[in-house]
Amino acid sequence: MAPPLTSIKGGVTVYDVVIIGGGIGGYMAAIRAAQLGGKVLLAEARELGGTCLNRGCIPTKAMVHSAAIYTKALQGETIGLNFTDLSLDFSGVARHRDEVVKTLVQGVEGLMRANAIEVTRLKAEIIAPGKVLLNQETVESKHIIIATGSRQGMPPIPGIDNPGVVDTDAILNSQTLPQSLLILGGGVVGVEFASIFASFGVKVTVVEMLPGLLSTMDSELGKRLSLCLRKAGVEILTNTRVSKISQVPQGLSVDMEGNKGNTQVDVQQVLLAAGRVPDFGGLDLEGMGIDYDSRGGIQVDKTMATNVPGIWAIGDCVGNMMLAHVASHEGIVAAENIMGHEAKMDYRVVPACVFTQPEVASVGSSEDELKARKLEYKVAKFPFIANGKALAQRDLDGMIKLVAGAGGEILGVHIIGPHASDLIAEGAVAVHQCMTAGELAGIIHAHPTLAEAIAEAAYGLGGGSFHYKGR
Repeated sequence: MAPPLTSIKGGVTVYDVVIIGGGIGGYMAAIRAAQLGGKVLLAEARELGGTCLNRGCIPTKAMVHSAAIYTKALQGETIGLNFTDLSLDFSGVARHRDEVVKTLVQGVEGLMRANAIEVTRLKAEIIAPGKVLLNQETVESKHIIIATGSRQGMPPIPGIDNPGVVDTDAILNSQTLPQSLLILGGGVVGVEFASIFASFGVKVTVVEMLPGLLSTMDSELGKRLSLCLRKAGVEILTNTRVSKISQVPQGLSVDMEGNKGNTQVDVQQVLLAAGRVPDFGGLDLEGMGIDYDSRGGIQVDKTMATNVPGIWAIGDCVGNMMLAHVASHEGIVAAENIMGHEAKMDYRVVPACVFTQPEVASVGSSEDELKARKLEYKVAKFPFIANGKALAQRDLDGMIKLVAGAGGEILGVHIIGPHASDLIAEGAVAVHQCMTAGELAGIIHAHPTLAEAIAEAAYGLGGGSFHYKGR
């Protein structure tokens, strides 16, 4: 374990805020409180940066980059590049992954020092409002923020504790590739790992209980991504549940029940990716009288305050939206309220991104939601195959989909294709500002860029796209 960045000061020191948990929500709250003049102590028993930086968002994105470059290289002859000795060095991929994480963790440590934030690597316990026990020492604070994150959910499947059944923490520490992998869960985490490992030549099977992938997004995105993953060699089994996992000489045998009846597949590893649940870090919430639900998380208001004065909660332990960018914003809101500035969380416009090949991103209302609410709406789509920049770089899969209300106001933006995670920012602004299709189309978009596809889709909601004749 790394040594503390600073030692806890004894005596009569009273902090403005003690933050329990140094993930992205916790350290962003610490920085914002310090910027506003607060004296801050951040308690994190593991690595700074939490799950996202160390065991989630960042290491997976490093691997996504390696996978994307490798895939492009394999397809190099389509753009006139021939590699005579192209090979995959997964130990090098792992080294790149680990170096990225190490660099960013060091960066967060530097930010703590630069903002005069005290950091301790001791496990924290709240013993009363305003009092936190760190090992044998009690510190006092006017406010406490709980930012203890989440943990992998464990489905009640016989054999789930067998060797070879791994969670995302374990697979992101691996220095070798499995020959075959069954991924339990077709949500964001599941499809990202499916895309990564399929790109590296692993035989991948995805098992999802629901009818389609990415169930929280516009259903068309999941359907289109399924086609792309299947083209990459991924077997996808929807409406299917795992009933048992057994050890066999070659690895694991997985029994399933689904549309095809009872089936069985043998794999080397099973990856658990069926969702996360709030983690309260061993804190005695009930003893403190803090309202919470074991699966739904700690209950907070729009300022991120709990029902106990002086105690706040942010991030995955709240359970509103388990996204790193939501946690960081919740941390900022909590810190600003603690330091006397009024701020409230607004979850109406939250972009979601999936880093597969191709990428997927979404913000605002889906077509499915508007249809279910029986609201009048219009849809326009523009395929990347009709975009000059996408054609030039051979990124032809996917499309922009805009959903607008009867008056033309943009209610949702849904993208599958190259750089969807970057392009969705414009969609988030359009939805947040209640822009009409005409207003979005009226903004001059640079040429040649992928972003022109957004303008073309906006024109499609009116008189029609210029470079594509279709719905």
